Amino acid sequence: MDWKRLAQFGAVAAASLVLTACGGDTVVKVEQSTQISKGWELKDLQKALDAGAINRDEFERIKQKLLKRTN
Repeated sequence: MDWKRLAQFGAVAAASLVLTACGGDTVVKVEQSTQISKGWELKDLQKALDAGAINRDEFERIKQKLLKRTN
């Protein structure tokens, strides 16, 4: 192995070690929750129907469940 390749390998190995140490014990704490409105869910449901991801029967069944929810 020539010196140039050895130096490149060493640089890659060093960078890998540095990047590995960056991950550490990262803890993410979520303090707020988001709530999606029924209207927004209905729009998404319509998009799913239009895209062919669900059929008309599924659309109606999910829509009725959605409209009966209290929130």
